Amino acid sequence: MGLYIYKSAPQNRKNRRGIFVRDCSGAGECSEITGGAMVGGAQGEREERVSLELSEELVRSMEPGAVFRDYNCRISSIDFNKNSSYMVTASDDDSIRLYDVATATCMKTVNSKKYGVDLVCFTSHPTTVIYSSRNGWDDSLRLLSLHDNKYLRYFKGHHDRVVSLSLCSAGESFISGSLDRTVLLWDQRVEKCQGLLRVQGRPAAAYDDQGLVFTIAFGGYIRMFDSRMYHKGPFEIFSVGGDLSEANVVKFSNDGRFMLLTTMDGHIHVLDSFRGTLLSTYSVKPVAEESTLDATFSPDGMYVVSGSGDGSAHAWSVRSGKQVQSWMGGHGSEAPPVIKWAPGSPMFVTGSSELAFVIPDLSKLSAYANRK
Repeated sequence: MGLYIYKSAPQNRKNRRGIFVRDCSGAGECSEITGGAMVGGAQGEREERVSLELSEELVRSMEPGAVFRDYNCRISSIDFNKNSSYMVTASDDDSIRLYDVATATCMKTVNSKKYGVDLVCFTSHPTTVIYSSRNGWDDSLRLLSLHDNKYLRYFKGHHDRVVSLSLCSAGESFISGSLDRTVLLWDQRVEKCQGLLRVQGRPAAAYDDQGLVFTIAFGGYIRMFDSRMYHKGPFEIFSVGGDLSEANVVKFSNDGRFMLLTTMDGHIHVLDSFRGTLLSTYSVKPVAEESTLDATFSPDGMYVVSGSGDGSAHAWSVRSGKQVQSWMGGHGSEAPPVIKWAPGSPMFVTGSSELAFVIPDLSKLSAYANRK
């Protein structure tokens, strides 16, 4: 799979690795540091588009490039817009921040002091998001325009914290799971939920990339639903090897071939999404009850990167089942980081008490080490 990174350098000077990287300590301001390569670059910089293939060598070379250290609180959610270079974060200071990944800059901060904010997802529009509240008294979901900071719609139906949120890329539908033990199906154009499914535990829910199927995980099993006929119940139920601990997140790979499920006991299960075969189980330090163990597939589905209960991050090869690399947590944080891989790019982002863009260091890759 061909992925691209922009190797940029100032016109008059380079750092010791010949790569321009940024340390963003506050308000979107950045200074040059040494490190890996950054996707994109600032105005006035010369850019060279480098084609990279994901490999174990590339994953092992990855390290934090741009780092934003101006949060001073927990980052609770990260999402990328597939139709632009935008990324959004939610954090415990009740703010939503919009970034341009191409330039590693924070474009806008929108506060939600009244309702709080926990999970956030882009719609198909690059400046419109859906987010869940976290204030202890209102568990509604909200459709928000970041462009003019206006609420476009409210979605009321849950009666406890929303712990899972997934949008259907093929239309206007989205799905949410709550600690009230319900999973609700929504249409962005209608305030009232379009479907309700009751579960016996904390639910993790997700659409596949085509929007044809969604899955709900709880109680040691993953249930597969046809999006058009979900009222008939699951068409498949897959076991995750006897792990009965609370489900945290469930996700599909981009091509729909694989699924991953993380659980509170610190397990990351990878399954064949067609046959339900359990391919691998990776183990990290368990997470606290109020925390979530997050994980993400690489764009080609061949690598999984996850957080851990000790604040570190780890990468595994889906093909071999072996661990490829580990990264220590930022500032000694023991909370598991939120993790999201950027679409079509050799970069993933981690969020804990700081936001880090983790990218390849080209000087460590044999194919590029000798280039000048």
